[in-house]
Amino acid sequence: MIELNSKQRKNLEKIAHDMSPVVIIGGAGVTEGIVKMVESSLEAHELIKIKFNEFKEEKKELTDSICSSCDATLVRIIGNVVILYKMAEKPEDRKIKF
Repeated sequence: MIELNSKQRKNLEKIAHDMSPVVIIGGAGVTEGIVKMVESSLEAHELIKIKFNEFKEEKKELTDSICSSCDATLVRIIGNVVILYKMAEKPEDRKIKF
């Protein structure tokens, strides 16, 4: 998990603005399958959105759990949508440059 400064967060928010959520948290909550889906989405895209259709009151705690499981960084929570970022391990695979 990396620390983002405010300029980096703002830049990631701009990039994520037009994106659609790739993972939706429903009635089953955060399952092992959801965590694997988040991991694979982060590997493919680096920056993703997660939408909470259920468990809206616990979204902060569940997001922290997802971030620690996937070694991702929380960019921002906007309403019931969460933006997560995980830098690609190989420099040549990085799509987002700071």
